Amino acid sequence: MRLLDLVNLPKAELHLHIEGTLEPEMMFALAARHGIQLPWNCVAEARDAFRFGTLQSFLDLYYAGMAVLRTADDFRDLALAYLRRANAEGVVHAELFFDPQAHRAKGISFLTIARALKEAADVIEAETGMTCLLIPCVLRHLDEADGMRMLDEVLEHPELVVGVGLDSSEAGHPPSKFTRLFRRVRDAGLNVVAHAGEE
Repeated sequence: MRLLDLVNLPKAELHLHIEGTLEPEMMFALAARHGIQLPWNCVAEARDAFRFGTLQSFLDLYYAGMAVLRTADDFRDLALAYLRRANAEGVVHAELFFDPQAHRAKGISFLTIARALKEAADVIEAETGMTCLLIPCVLRHLDEADGMRMLDEVLEHPELVVGVGLDSSEAGHPPSKFTRLFRRVRDAGLNVVAHAGEE
């Protein structure tokens, strides 16, 4: 089979962190839009920084980059950019993970993010037929009470998501820390998914 044949095969992207798709060019454009100083001086320097050796070194870069996501437009633009790239590579279905807790300190609610991502997904589905589902994740390095606050927001709008995930730093943060939270997720009829074995 030729590479071109593989590119043209229909694909499903079942594990994609939307904030992790933020390309350095868009990161710098959003930083300029919002007057944010990044830890890198230029796009090339940011691209070089993404040579990481551990989950935690990746997460440090991931969280530094996502600091530029400040508005619904930012999340919609990010999702549209990713979904268009993915569809051009043959992706016909994507499931997008996102981290609402990481944006709360910037004053961005779960609902703002989820509606912006859903709007982008609806645009892409209308343009291409590609489908997209949303999965907000609980950050395991935070406590269960913080995750419960996020879950309260999610359960006010369960129609926007297909399930709830668990991600971020694994060391010292076992899934058992969130037993009650995920019982609530299941009781609400949503799916659950947890990252494991990455660290």
